[in-house]
Amino acid sequence: MGHKILSNENIAPSVFRMVVEAPEVAKYKKPGQFVIVRPTENGERIPLTTLMEDRNRGLITLIYQVVGRTTAGMALMEPGDELCDVAGPLGQPTHIEYFGKVVAIGGGIGIAPLYPIIQGMKEKGNYIISILGARSKHLLILEDEIRRESDEVIIVTDDGSYGEKGFVTDALRKLIEKGVKPDMVIAIGPAIMMKMVAEITRPYNIKTLASLNTIMVDGTGMCGSCRVTVGNETKFVCVDGPEFDAHLVDFDEMMKRLSAYKKHEEESFVAFYKENKEKLLRKNVEVRRV
Repeated sequence: MGHKILSNENIAPSVFRMVVEAPEVAKYKKPGQFVIVRPTENGERIPLTTLMEDRNRGLITLIYQVVGRTTAGMALMEPGDELCDVAGPLGQPTHIEYFGKVVAIGGGIGIAPLYPIIQGMKEKGNYIISILGARSKHLLILEDEIRRESDEVIIVTDDGSYGEKGFVTDALRKLIEKGVKPDMVIAIGPAIMMKMVAEITRPYNIKTLASLNTIMVDGTGMCGSCRVTVGNETKFVCVDGPEFDAHLVDFDEMMKRLSAYKKHEEESFVAFYKENKEKLLRKNVEVRRV
């Protein structure tokens, strides 16, 4: 039996919020965990963030960005359609307790998995400073939701179209230089962003977590595609993570592995895009030169 889609809303160029029936996931999912989705019977499996759960109705909310063939296909799905499989919750939940002052950093689509963690940390009484980054104002997601859960919000954009011009790392550095020493920093976003956050906090010995976004297939530790080196040990993001001590992660190795299938992914997406260009444009999927 599939998982019925109740809504599939475009919230930013190439970014969608999908509400889908998944009672078992809704019942057990905790902040920091994720799901593996297979949209169609012959489709690939992809890891996705669950933004929130409605346990009473058995619903989960997925946030995804169109980056390849599978997510492009999901963008074209309508309410009433069904996802073939939604497996989860997977991964280790975030360890949530009272730490004191928590700086939560989200870059791009990484803002989505950050949101439930911020909620959980706030419920434990932590003081939350959220730093949100995007390339441009129109690409910023979930600002209102995160403002409701945060004590302070700092927004930065690459082009300066909203908030401060610069990167999330610039905002973090300014905070620390002003004398704000967080008890914890958690960063979710592009690998290079998380690497640079770790380099900023390392000299100050600030506890820093990174939620990693490696390539995954099965999500159970069997395939090994998500392996990373953490503290000179091999870890599997899907079962040991996705969160790790950012100061111990070999981000350079991780970034090399992330690029392993770029050519194949691009070729697959280009073929799908050419066949469905007009439909994708109507769904506000950003134009790709193909």
